[in-house]
Amino acid sequence: MAIRTVLQLGDPLLRERSAPVEDPTVAEIHELVQDLGDTLAHWRASTGYGRGIAAPQVGVLKRVIFLKLPGVEPWPLINPEIIEASEEKIVVWDACLSFLSIFMQVERRRRINVRYQNLEGDFLGFEAGDDRNLAELLQHEIDHLDGILALDRVVDLKTICMREEFEKRYRDTSPYAIVPATIKALTP
Repeated sequence: MAIRTVLQLGDPLLRERSAPVEDPTVAEIHELVQDLGDTLAHWRASTGYGRGIAAPQVGVLKRVIFLKLPGVEPWPLINPEIIEASEEKIVVWDACLSFLSIFMQVERRRRINVRYQNLEGDFLGFEAGDDRNLAELLQHEIDHLDGILALDRVVDLKTICMREEFEKRYRDTSPYAIVPATIKALTP
């Protein structure tokens, strides 16, 4: 469909709460999902980064996220919500297509249970954890739907660094280091 412009840090729309999608089966939502996929693929091809994108990042305040992990099928989630989260937390490196020159360490829950709708309107649920760093990725994208950015969750301001420094010092031990042989099929 179309590669949309990704809003950048400072755009006030990134701080707005998104509205629920009333009917995931309508053409408007299917077109949005296609555009999110095209936009994410473009960013991935041009920067090497991007595992997920949320509708607010392209200026659409709807509760829609799109994930594309290397080696697995694309995965749109409509109206995703965390219904349960572990007490155990983890600290991970995070970045965002809306400020890709900045990396930081954030705190996330190690495991979450998520409920969402697919494009047919069916309600589905699953547990996400360390596998493919799915729990942290989903928390990042769902935060976007509530106007929360990774910078809001930084654990220590001293961990904020520029992309070049992150790549030189930390990328190989982060979720951004892609090792296709270790990627498993995503089965939500």
